[in-house]
Amino acid sequence: MDNFEQNEAYETIETLFRHNLWANTSLFATCAALSDEQLNSSIIGTYGSIRDTLEHIARAEQSYLHRVTTGQPLRRPANREPMTIAELQAAVQASGAGFVTAAPQVQPHDFVIVDWDGAPRKVPSAVILTQVINHATEHRAQIMATLTQIGIEPPDLSGWTYFELHDSINTLD
Repeated sequence: MDNFEQNEAYETIETLFRHNLWANTSLFATCAALSDEQLNSSIIGTYGSIRDTLEHIARAEQSYLHRVTTGQPLRRPANREPMTIAELQAAVQASGAGFVTAAPQVQPHDFVIVDWDGAPRKVPSAVILTQVINHATEHRAQIMATLTQIGIEPPDLSGWTYFELHDSINTLD
C-alpha cells in the first residue's frame, strides 16, 4: 500500500481516495478469510449478504471509475458470473488506484450524462466522486455490522486509523 513518505503534504482529494482504497482493501482482505457460510450471512437493513455487498461495492466502483474517466456507462453482460473473492479484491484494488489518479484530475466544470429515471441528465463529475466515497462507506458499514453480528470483529477503517498507519510527515517534535 502506498504511503506518504515522499509527499510533503496530504493532498485533499487524493487522501480521500487513498483512504477509500485502503478501507476497501482492508475490509475485503478480512472477508477473504471468511467461510462460505459467513460470506452468505446478512442482517436486516443491509444491502444483502456479505458476499453480495462486496460484489456490489466492487462493481459499482468499476462503473463509477469508467464513467468519470470516459464519460460513458460501463456495459456488462446481463448474464455475468459472480466474481470470486480474489477477483473482488483485484477489482477494488484496480478501481481504487484508478480513483487515486483520476479524482484529482476532475475539474469543477467536468460533467457526465447519466440516465436519470429514463431521461438524460447532466451530472457534475464531482457528484460521482462524492457518490463513490458515500456508497463505499455506507456498504462497508453494513458489512462490518454483519461481521459483528456473526461474532467477528471488523477492522477499524476510520480516518484516524488510516492516518496513524500512513503518517510519516508529522514533524512536531
